[in-house]
Amino acid sequence: MDKVIKTDEEWRAQLGPEAFKVLRKHGTERAGTHEDFPKDPGTYMCKGCGAPLFDQSHKFDSGTGWPSFYQPVDGVEGAQVGESQDKSWFMTRTEVHCARCDGHLGHVFPDGPNPTGLRYCINGVALDFEPEE
Repeated sequence: MDKVIKTDEEWRAQLGPEAFKVLRKHGTERAGTHEDFPKDPGTYMCKGCGAPLFDQSHKFDSGTGWPSFYQPVDGVEGAQVGESQDKSWFMTRTEVHCARCDGHLGHVFPDGPNPTGLRYCINGVALDFEPEE
C-alpha cells in the first residue's frame, strides 16, 4: 500500500477544521459529540485516505462516547492500523493511526470484549462509513 503524504495546507483543505485537528494534529473530539454510525453492514474507512480500517461487525458499545471496535478490519494487528506510544496527558497509552496516511485515529486499550480483549477507541470524525453492497 502506497503512503499518502500531503502538506498541512492540502490536509486542511481536504479535511476541514475538526478532522484536521484530530487526524493531523493528534486531537480528540469530545465524547458523545459525533453522531452514531449506521448499523448496516459495511466498512469504516480513514477520512484522510480512504483505507479500510474497521468492519461494522467488530463495533461495540463501550459506553465511552466514542466509536469502539475490538479489532481492525482484517483482524491482523498492525496491517491497516498502526500503533505508537503516546506519553501525553501525564500517562502512557497506545495510540492508533492509519498505516497508509499516518492519520491519528484514537487509542487502543486492553479492556475490550472477546475475542481480542481490545478496545479501539476511535474518533468518529476520523472515519467515513462505506455500506456493504
